[in-house]
Amino acid sequence: MEQPATSRNDLAKGISRRSFLKYCGAVAAALGLGPSYAARIADALTSPDRPPVLWLHFAECTGCSEAFLRSTQPSVEQILFDTISLDYHETVMVAAGVQAEANRDEIVAKHSGQFICIVEGAIPTAQNGIYGTVGGHTMLDIARTVLPKARSVIALGTCSSFGGLASAAPNPTGAKGVLDAVGVKSINISGCPPSPITLVSTIASYLLYDKVPPLDALGRPLFAYGKRIHDQCSKPYGCIEDLGCKGKRTYGSCPTVKFNDATSWDVQAGHHCIGCTQPAFWDQFAPLYSKEFSTEFFEDYAFIGKGKAVPRS
Repeated sequence: MEQPATSRNDLAKGISRRSFLKYCGAVAAALGLGPSYAARIADALTSPDRPPVLWLHFAECTGCSEAFLRSTQPSVEQILFDTISLDYHETVMVAAGVQAEANRDEIVAKHSGQFICIVEGAIPTAQNGIYGTVGGHTMLDIARTVLPKARSVIALGTCSSFGGLASAAPNPTGAKGVLDAVGVKSINISGCPPSPITLVSTIASYLLYDKVPPLDALGRPLFAYGKRIHDQCSKPYGCIEDLGCKGKRTYGSCPTVKFNDATSWDVQAGHHCIGCTQPAFWDQFAPLYSKEFSTEFFEDYAFIGKGKAVPRS
C-alpha cells in the first residue's frame, strides 16, 4: 500500500514520513482506533480542505500553549502550519496590534461557519467583562462576536472549560468557562495543562467523521476522559491517596498519553494527581497537598534525598 505524503514541505523541514505516521499512530491509539487508521489520519490532517483554526487567548497563563509548543514529534512547525492549519495564535504569530486584529476579523468573516476556534483561558464576565481586554475590546465581547460563528469551539485547558484557577473563590472578575460565559457549547479538553495529543486527536476525529467525537456529561471527549486516573495508574510507589492524590476523583488520560512526547507524567515523575481536569478543582480539591506531603513524600518518593523512591507497602 502506498503511504500518503506527510505534507507538501515535509522533506524540506527534515520531517520524515515515518515519524509523522508514527505520530498519527499515537493519535489513532489515543482515539482507540487500530494502527490501520494512521494513514487515514495522516490524510485528514494534511488535506488542503481542512478548516482553518483560530486560537484565542483570554484569562490564562499560556501554559496550555506552552505544552503544545513543547511538542517535538512532529515538530511544532508542522503541527502549526501543516497539521492543523493554525491561522491565528496571539503568542506565536508575527502580526501584532491593528494588523493582528484585522487578521482575526478577516478569518472570522471569510470562514464563518467553517473555522475551528480554540479558546485558551477563562472569560471574565463581571461588570460587562472589564477585567480582561485585548486591543481595547473586552474578552467577553470578543468571545460573543467570534464563538457563535465557529464551526466548532474547543475549550483547551480547565480555565476555558470550567473557569479553572481564574474562577477560584472569591472570583472577583467573574471568570467563567466558555459555556457559562457566552452560552456556546464547546468541546472541553480540560487539564492544567492538557496533553497536546488530546487536542490533535480531537481535531483528527472531527476531520475523519465530520462530527464532534462522543463526549461525557462535562463536554469532554470520552476517548480521553472516559476513565479515572486511578484506574489507569500503574501506582509505581503504591497508591498515594493518603498523600493527597486525587486520582480516584479525576478523569483523564495522563497515565497513557503522558507528556513531553510520552516521556512521563505526574505520578511517574514522583508527584501526585491534583485533579486538574475536574471543574472547580482549586476549590473542591483543596488542599492540594496533605500535611505529610512535604516530609514523607519528598523523603520517600520524589527521587531526591536518598536518591530513589521507596515503594509503599
